[in-house]
Formats: sequence, C-alpha cells, structure tokens
Amino acid sequence: MSTPTGPASGLPVRMPRPRQSGRHRRPEPVVAPEGAAALVLAVPGTPSSASRSLAEEVISIARSELPGLNALIGYLDGDDAEYPTLTSVLAHAAAERIARFEQAKAVGREAAEPEGPAAVVVPLLAGPDSTLVQRIRHAIEDSQAPAELTDVLGPHPLLAEALHVRLSEAGLARADRARLFTVATAADGIVLATVGGEEAVQAAGITGMLLAARLAVPVMAAALDVEGSVASIAEQLRGSGSLQLAVAPYLVGPEVAGGLLDAAVKEAGCAGAEPLGAYPAIGKLVLSMYMTTLGIAPVMAQGAQVH
Repeated sequence: MSTPTGPASGLPVRMPRPRQSGRHRRPEPVVAPEGAAALVLAVPGTPSSASRSLAEEVISIARSELPGLNALIGYLDGDDAEYPTLTSVLAHAAAERIARFEQAKAVGREAAEPEGPAAVVVPLLAGPDSTLVQRIRHAIEDSQAPAELTDVLGPHPLLAEALHVRLSEAGLARADRARLFTVATAADGIVLATVGGEEAVQAAGITGMLLAARLAVPVMAAALDVEGSVASIAEQLRGSGSLQLAVAPYLVGPEVAGGLLDAAVKEAGCAGAEPLGAYPAIGKLVLSMYMTTLGIAPVMAQGAQVH
C-alpha cells in the first residue's frame, strides 16, 4: 500500500538506473541533422537489377547506422528512366532543397537560407579509378548542383576484413585465425584483383598487407584492366613457393566489366572468391565518407569510430 510520500514500509523502491560511464558506455545514438545534405551513391558500370539491388542494400546499411539519412542512388551510365543518372539525381536533390526552403517561407516558418552542399557524392569504388572518378566529377559539374565528392572507400582495415570473409565463404581461407583447424582448399597465396591501373594496384597493396597479416600468406595486387596482369602476379607467387593460389576481387562489383574477372581467374589457373558486394563494411564506409565530409562523428556499432 502506498502513502503520500512513497511506497509503504517494506516495499522496494525503484530507483532510476544510473547512466553507465567509462569506456564501455553505450554511445549516444546519432541521427542525421535536419536539412543535412543528401548522400548520393555514385554507382559505376552498366546498370542492372543486380547492381541496383546491391546499391539499395548498401544504402539500407547506411540508413540503419544513421536514422533520418536522406540517401539516393545515381548511376554513372544510367538512362534516366529505370536507372536515374547521377547528374539528374544531383539536380533533383538541389532543387528539392530549394523547394523546401521556399515552402517554409511561404507558410511563415523561420528557415535558414540553404548553404553548403546539397549532396555528398560517395563513389561505390573500393579503390581509385581515375577514369571513373573523372566521369563522376563531370556528372557533378553537369548537374550544376552544389555537391561534394568524397574519396573512394579504400584502403581500409574493414575492406581487409571483407576480403577475408569472402575468401572464407569460398573455402579458400580459415574463417577465424583463432580456431585450430585447417581448410583443405585454403590458399597459400592471394592475388588481389582490382581495376584502375597502376594507381589502383598500389592502393590495393595497402589493404593487401592487412589481408596478408590476417591470413599469414603472401598477397600481391594485380590490375584486371591490364592484360596479363593477374596471370603475371600468379606466376610470381608460384615462383616464390605458393602452390595453391586464389584470386580475391578488391571490387564492390558493378565497376568491373562482365566476364573480365572470370577470364582473369581462368587465365591465372586459380580459384576465385566473390567480389565484396554489399558486405556490411561497405555500407558503413559509405556512411563514414559522408559523415566525415559533413563533420559528423561516425559511430560504429561497437562504439569505435571509422577513420
């Protein structure tokens, strides 16, 4: 029975739970600021239902990490029908921001004049590809929208993790270094296949070193768009003692021409893993690029920041 001053004697008193402190404190949830620039994912390659599904999954991951995020997809080779071009998506994002401002003024609501970028464009690329990045820049210019272009997603430790997972899914690497068992088909040498020429090979090499540390096997990068590059690197690895090789695509997927990866794997006489695709790290890195550009601190699920 309760009294005017609280529970009757002998009944437990429910006290508010104190806020957890210290390094294990759960981070405050981050939400997209009101009126923030749109995140526009720039998808290279020939548009298809597969690339759209992949892009939508990447966006879904980003939205789950940042509630309220306005995220859009623009295709570098879109048709403005089924697959909207990057240029038209950016122009729409800029026009929509102006319309929201004018609508607020029309109803007498106080609103700040739009300033800063209307969109932050994130290329769906694991590594640098100067040709594709230049085309993205031209699309931004053609849209006449105030937009910022971020760097590509790699190199980054999360991409080394994603490569490891794709290799393990193909039975070409152990899923966990700590488990004391072997995989019969585990590769003892990895060809890290990328696109974008020598610049991309050098950048992939950084992630390759991180992957080599995870797997304890040699990893060398090669360019899919340079004829004979994958086969040549495979021969170098065999010459240094690796007998069971695997190709790990350092690619999200849409940026590589159809059949190019399969042909290179066959020429090199290796087994092959799948591209990175919509691995969760891809969505998190896309969001990290966006948030860093806008000066919002990205918070990972474990409370660790992505840099």
